[in-house]
Amino acid sequence: MSTPTPMRRLVSGELLTLIMKRTGTGNPVTIRQLADAVGVSAGTISALRTGTQALIPEDKARRIAAAVGVDLDVLFIPCERAGRYFVPAAPQAVSA
Repeated sequence: MSTPTPMRRLVSGELLTLIMKRTGTGNPVTIRQLADAVGVSAGTISALRTGTQALIPEDKARRIAAAVGVDLDVLFIPCERAGRYFVPAAPQAVSA
């Protein structure tokens, strides 16, 4: 049995759109430029922005966050598989 691919849920398409207008470098990035930098289709980036798609494999989520210059957790929430659905992962307790 193979290990399931960790998934991430986009916080919001509006946030991705806003960050694309002013990335970590201060420069805008187009849908095509981001797709090319990440190695996904422009349709994937467009679907994330419009809310048609919310879940994405963690490796691709990491590449998107890196390409726009923000921390992964700014844009994406970790998810766990629960049956046929992905649900937000339970918060982890932080010990001091």
